[in-house]
Parts: sequence; C-alpha cells; structure tokens
Amino acid sequence: MMLTTTPYFKKIVSILAFGILGVGIAVGVVTQTVGAQETADDLRLKITESQRQLQAIEQEIKKFESQLNVVGAEKKTLQNAINELDLSRDKLKAEIRGTEKKISSTDLEIQELEREIHIKELEIEKNMEAVAESFRQVDQTENQTVVEIILGYDSIAEVWDALEEQSLLQDSLRESTKIMSALKDEYEKAKLNSLEKRGELGNLKKELSGEENVLISTIDQKDSLLSQTKNKESNYQKILEEKKAAREAFEKQMREYESKLQFILDPKTIPAAGSGVLTWPFKAGYKPPITQLFGDTEFSRSGAYNGYGHNGMDFGVSIGTPITAALAGTVVDVNYSVAANCQYGMWVLVRHGNGLTTLYAHLSSISVSKGQAVLTGQLLGHSGNTGYATGPHLHFTVYASDAVQFKQYTCRSGPTVTVPIAAYNAYLNPMDYL
Repeated sequence: MMLTTTPYFKKIVSILAFGILGVGIAVGVVTQTVGAQETADDLRLKITESQRQLQAIEQEIKKFESQLNVVGAEKKTLQNAINELDLSRDKLKAEIRGTEKKISSTDLEIQELEREIHIKELEIEKNMEAVAESFRQVDQTENQTVVEIILGYDSIAEVWDALEEQSLLQDSLRESTKIMSALKDEYEKAKLNSLEKRGELGNLKKELSGEENVLISTIDQKDSLLSQTKNKESNYQKILEEKKAAREAFEKQMREYESKLQFILDPKTIPAAGSGVLTWPFKAGYKPPITQLFGDTEFSRSGAYNGYGHNGMDFGVSIGTPITAALAGTVVDVNYSVAANCQYGMWVLVRHGNGLTTLYAHLSSISVSKGQAVLTGQLLGHSGNTGYATGPHLHFTVYASDAVQFKQYTCRSGPTVTVPIAAYNAYLNPMDYL
C-alpha cells in the first residue's frame, strides 16, 4: 500500500493535532506528578494569604515608626532613651516577622514558577514528538516519484484529495512550529523569573540576618545603658555630655587634617548639580525626615562642628532601618568595629563610576564587604547610633572621589580607627545630587 493514501495524511494531521493539544495532556501529567505535592490553586492561596499578613505587619511597623518619631523629638532623657530602645526593639521584631513572610512568599512563588517550568517542558516535549513524527513521515513521501504517487490512487479525484490533505498537513506543521516557538519563549521567561526570585530570596535572607543582629544589639544596648547609668538621669546626662565632647574633639581633629589637604575640584569630573544621579539611601519610596542639612546650618552656627559647616546630611531614622546604596559602585572600605563615643562608628564607603563617593555612617550592622560591587538600592546595612551619635540617625556624606583619603584617628576612649577625609571643597552637598 502506498504511503501517500488519504488515511496516511489524516494520520499525520491527527499526530500534529495531538501535539498541538498537548497542553491539556501535559497539564494532566503535571497534576499527577507535581500536583500530588501541592496544586497551583493551593500555592496561589498561600501566596495571597502571606501577602495579606505582610500588609498587616507593615501597618504595625508604620505605627512603631510614628511613635519613634514622637519619642525622638522629645528631650534627651534616660526614660525617653529607654522608651526609644523598647520601641526600636518592637519595630525590629515586626520587621523580622515581615521579612520572614517575604521569604515564605518568595519561596512559594519560586515553587509556582518551577511548576510552570515543568508544565512547559512537558508541553514542548509533546509537541516535539508530534512534529518529529510528521517530518519522518513526510521524508518517506519525498522518496517517491510523482508517477509513483499518482499511480498509488485509483482516480484523479483521489489525487486531488491527497493534495488537499497534504496542504492541511503543511498548515498543521506551521501551526505546531508557532506553538513550539511560543512555548519556548514562555519557558525561558519562567526560567528567568525563577532566577530573579532566587536572587530576591538570597537578599531577603541577608536582610533577615542583619535585622536579627540589630535586634540583639538593641537589647544589649538597653542593658548597657541601664548598667552605665544605674537608672539615674544625672548619669545619663553625663554620658550625653561625654558624647558631645567626643564629637567636638573629632570634628576639630578632622578640620585640622582637612585644612592641610590641597585639592582643585574640576567640575568636569563630577556630575552637574541638580542632576539627580543619586537615589535616597533607603528602600524605594521611603524618605525619612532630614534632621541636619549640609554646610552652614543653624545648628553649625550655634557652635557645633567647631564653627564649621556640616560635611554631610543627617536623616532621622530609627535603629535597624535598612540603608541602601545611593548608586551602583564598589565598596572602598568598611568599618565594622565600634569604639565608644568615637568617630563615625560603623560605616560603609562606596565609590561610584561618575566621580562621586558616598559615606553611610553610624550604622548598627553592615551587610557588605570591602571590594564588593553593589547595585543601586542594594542593602549596605542598617542604621544605628554607633560612634559619637547622641541618637539614632544616618549620616550621609558625598565626596568628590579623587579627593578621598584615609587617616588614623585616636579616640578619646583609647582605640585608634581609620576614617575617610577630604579637603574642604571636596565635600559636596548631597541635596545637589539626590
């Protein structure tokens, strides 16, 4: 019997139709394999519930932030300091629960994507089998001469019917090829989404680790404060005065160093003022209050900074607030150690590719290391009150990169630490670039 009979072509077309409809078959197979563990609907319900709980936690965090803003604006007293630490602790606990929920939700989304990838793999495999079978059969017909094909039929009418079936076969092959291409695109997209989600998961786990470390530090800080003050207001005020004296000594020493540095700033080596090349050093959308601006401020004129202007700007943020890179760059240096009432405390310095370098100071934890490349918005650490800070905040400095140097500074409390410095004119107003 000739291969080019009408039933033969119908068989090939049915094979292709089977492949094209393989989506339903593949989903059925997945229901038996993956679905035995957890259905797609179950995963989606869990993701939705996790996101609902996360929204409730975020509202709780906002409530703590509001309370912290009130306490932070009040007079510096021992009781207020303890209240602030207690609120920071509760806020951190809520943030830890929130990060755990994000991790759980992201993990569920990865499971959902892996399920989708598996379905696409089965669909592609089913369509490939159908197309391969069709091409094998077509290849057999190509070995026949036109005379052999015609002689294989009883009439010209059957020949025309066969040609019509062959046209249908070609249409089916084209349709199956289109479906294969679309399936491949969907498969690649799902794989890419899965990789991105795994990256997010890794970052969330780092964030969780940092938050847990800050929580421990906050609890220790409260215990230390109560121990140092013996729960007496007079002792607390004495500690505040010591911190102010340490700050003044540090500022004076820095000014002496800076006055000896010579630097000619070429405007062409840095971005133009107002260019907005830097993002706020916090999670997207978060803009905390600015408690101290750059330069000749009212506070600096009152005698702070030894009569010189402020070399950066301060943001009023509670302990444990995530601090992010204002722009992609390389971590030039970090300071993990904390000397009592000394310099910038824990800090991170990032050099950017546009002639600017940024400093993030008084941190409570650090999530990056020296030499590491960071992206815009990447977590650097968490805010705190280490160093000579009298309260939790982020000190943010912008330098002209070419002028940055490092100097050894001996603290009043004894230890010697490394600090970044620059000539006066190399300190730039952060607001010119945010």
